[in-house]
Amino acid sequence: MKLFKSVHDFNYEWNLVSTAQWQKYPNENCPHVQHVDVLNRSMDRTTGVLTTERLITVEQNVPTIIRKILGTETTQYVREISIIDPKAKTVTMRSINLTMANLLKVEETIVYQVHPEDKEKTQFTQQAAISAGSVMSRWGNLVEDFSLKRFQQNAAVGREGFAKVLERFVVMAEAAESKKVALDQ
Repeated sequence: MKLFKSVHDFNYEWNLVSTAQWQKYPNENCPHVQHVDVLNRSMDRTTGVLTTERLITVEQNVPTIIRKILGTETTQYVREISIIDPKAKTVTMRSINLTMANLLKVEETIVYQVHPEDKEKTQFTQQAAISAGSVMSRWGNLVEDFSLKRFQQNAAVGREGFAKVLERFVVMAEAAESKKVALDQ
C-alpha cells in the first residue's frame, strides 16, 4: 500500500471555498472528468449536515496493451460521499474507484476546514491510500508506485484547476454582491 498526503491553504474563507467546490468540474485542468452525477442527497434537519453521494465518470489514458491485458476500457467510475457540516465548518469528501477495484483500489479523503491559524483562509487536506489487489501480487509494488506518481501529478493539476474555478467564483460572488449593494441604494 502506498500513501499520499498533501496540505494546501486557500486564501479565501471557508464559506466561499466550500460553496465553490461544487463547481470544481468541469475545469480546463481536468478534462478527464467527463460527468459528475448526484445519486443521493440528504440533510439532517437537526444538525444541518448535508450528505451527498455522487458518481464521477472519468476518461483515463490507459495504454492499449494494458487495456487488453486487463480487459478494461478507458471510461472509469468513482463513487464519492461528501459530508458538509456547517456548524463545524468542514467539508469531508471520501471517494473510491469502482472500476478495476479488484486490481487497484484508490481511496481518497479530502477535507476543507477553516485554517487553524487564520480564519480568513481554508485549509485543504488531501490523502489517498493506493493498494494493488492480490491478482497483481507479482507486480503490485510496481503498480502502486506508478499509480502513486500519477495520483500525485493529478492531485497537483486538480488543485490548480480548483484554484482557477475558485478565482472565477470569487469574481462572480463579488459582482453579485456589488449588484445587490447597488440595488439596495
